[in-house]
Amino acid sequence: MPNRSQARPSMWKHYRFPLILLISIILGSAIGLIFGKQAMALQPLGDIFINLMFMVVVPLVFVTISSAVGNMLNMRRLGKILGATFGVFLGTGGIAAVIIIAVVKIFPPALGVDIPLEAADGLKEVTLSQAIVGALTVNDFAGLLSRRNMLPLIVFSILFGACVSIAGGENNRIAKLLDDLSRVMMKMVDLIMLYAPIGLGAYFAALVGDLGPQLIGAYGRAMAIYYPLCLLYFLIFFPLYSWLAGGMEGLRRMIRFILPPTITSLATQSSIATLPVNLEASANIGVPKDVRDIVLPMGATMHMEGSVLSAVLKIAFLFGLFGQEFVGLEMYVVTFLIAIMSGVVMSGVPGGGLIGEMLIVSLFGFPPEAFPIIATIGFLVDPPATCINATGDTISAMMVTRIVEGKDWLKKKAMAETHTEIKEVQKAVEGKDSGRVNWG
Repeated sequence: MPNRSQARPSMWKHYRFPLILLISIILGSAIGLIFGKQAMALQPLGDIFINLMFMVVVPLVFVTISSAVGNMLNMRRLGKILGATFGVFLGTGGIAAVIIIAVVKIFPPALGVDIPLEAADGLKEVTLSQAIVGALTVNDFAGLLSRRNMLPLIVFSILFGACVSIAGGENNRIAKLLDDLSRVMMKMVDLIMLYAPIGLGAYFAALVGDLGPQLIGAYGRAMAIYYPLCLLYFLIFFPLYSWLAGGMEGLRRMIRFILPPTITSLATQSSIATLPVNLEASANIGVPKDVRDIVLPMGATMHMEGSVLSAVLKIAFLFGLFGQEFVGLEMYVVTFLIAIMSGVVMSGVPGGGLIGEMLIVSLFGFPPEAFPIIATIGFLVDPPATCINATGDTISAMMVTRIVEGKDWLKKKAMAETHTEIKEVQKAVEGKDSGRVNWG
């Protein structure tokens, strides 16, 4: 049993970097509150970090997914992972939808709000069929090289990995190459993360300095509903899901490793930028490589808890603002489906929610003047919504592992780690013994 002096370094090792990130976020927020708009002068330092993360995300998504699928000889396991992934995403999204619909019925977000309507310029109508086609496919291979087309890239990566697995067999050089490339990309992420404390602190200073005045204006009531709800969802449902996935050990591991993705997603407002951090966190928790390399890139674009919460808030806000009744089972079902769809077509980057907002305005038949209003709400709710989306990806990966591996997956992981440690100790001892000289 380790003594206290042994336990302290271990805890400091686990929490040192998250604490450094948290301190940088707090300092950045303080600078934003004190200096207001002047703090936006620090935004270039934050943009450098965001751009570096975006720079690696397309090759990272391609090599992690195609490597996971390409090295998978058991296609039945791939089908089980994909089925569990969609089931978890829809299940958690459905729970989030029920919660937010109940909340906006009890606390109408547009109650007493008076916003002057201004004509929207050039609002392009978006149909459901166009949104589905645009979300899943591109008409040129070059389009796959953009982070704005993450779902088509994921579809291509799964198909490419499946073909590598089918064509290669056990001694598959392409699959091994993809696995090596995956490790190289994660090393690059480790290097970029060394700059994270400066980048995230600067980005958060600019964010708070820019958003502060708007949060107490006409949208204050909606924010007063949404922000606490996201916090409660994070504190109640994520621990619950982690416990369901891995029992008390799953809950402990989630608490230990979830802070870096949480801070990164809050500061960057991007599930895509948070993906590399999520991959590392889920690896530390013990999620198998093939599961995390498939679930997390898909979750960065398709996981929708935060998007569902924000989409229903926007819809309820517009209904209240235009004096329409937000009642009836049919209305709730339609709202749920549109919230899911708007979450799927969001590309996982700052501002990507504009497409989903156009979809809401078009499908509910609101006038074009509603678009600037809903876009403003989307801008204000983006940090906590992205946090729920991105942090929830790691939680979802744990739940998918529970379905695929069984309830004892963490025990198996611990036994494998112990076995590896014993082997390393044995090798070290054998190495020492071989270095001794026998003098007779």
